[in-house]
Amino acid sequence: MNMPKLNAAKFAVLAAALILAITSFVMADGLADTTTSTVVSQPVDTRYGLFGWLDNRSSYGKGVFPEPFLVDDSDLEVNEARLDWLHTLGPQSRNDVVTAEIEKGFGQLTLEIEVPYEVDNDLAAHQTTDGFDNIDVGARYPIYQYVSDNGSIDTTFGVALEVGIPTHSSLSDDTEVVPKVFDDLRLGTHFTLQSIFGYSMLCGGDEDNGLKTFEYGFVFGYAIQHSEPPLPDVRQFIPMFELVGEDQLNHGDAGRNSLTGNAGFRLNLKAIGRVQPRLGAGYVFPIDQNAREDLHWGVITSLVFEY
Repeated sequence: MNMPKLNAAKFAVLAAALILAITSFVMADGLADTTTSTVVSQPVDTRYGLFGWLDNRSSYGKGVFPEPFLVDDSDLEVNEARLDWLHTLGPQSRNDVVTAEIEKGFGQLTLEIEVPYEVDNDLAAHQTTDGFDNIDVGARYPIYQYVSDNGSIDTTFGVALEVGIPTHSSLSDDTEVVPKVFDDLRLGTHFTLQSIFGYSMLCGGDEDNGLKTFEYGFVFGYAIQHSEPPLPDVRQFIPMFELVGEDQLNHGDAGRNSLTGNAGFRLNLKAIGRVQPRLGAGYVFPIDQNAREDLHWGVITSLVFEY
């Protein structure tokens, strides 16, 4: 059986993730060693869940991790509705995608459904194609959590599954199945890093049948609280940077990696009754040559309601 080769871009991403994980645990041990106390107390057991792998001190599901734009969400969401608009311009194309999403939490399990409507304009041929893309149904669950003694390091590892159901429009003909793993990391009171890796498999009656793709994404966030500095009706201002990539594993373009970036922000506004609005905007841009073949630039806006 032929195994897909790791190209330089994928190797760098995996190496960075491994280094970050090792660094996190080394820092945790160092911080734990330097923590002293003059009061001797009995240790409190904060572990729960299957095999005691979860920790009730974790920030997971408590609104600490900002909602990504291009990367799949991995935090626990109890009740959330969302509407995004992505506008991109390529060498000979102009595309718009409007996506409605609902997420519902049951304990530590999050279920979600996304319904995207896409309009693709071929500027060279003066043709427009539009319709509903795959309806994505997903689920995610945390498996293991680590929180340092002083709470400065907090990481959650979990698994997820997404199934794209074809609508058989002009844009949607293949079923997509994507098993994933993710990690949500908080360092200190400001910095967060969300990482996700998926293995996409297409099944359908066209030339993409059997296509396999390695997908990955990173979301860097830095939360600035209301008092730093105070902004009217704003609870948090979160500058964000995203990396989202795809590496095709088979078919004609096997080994082709495409990497895209997004620089944006989230504004978490004060609650209106039981509803807490979150606004976001970002500038999308290609990073490597393969991404530049499809994309010149783009903008994304996002409106989230937590209720």
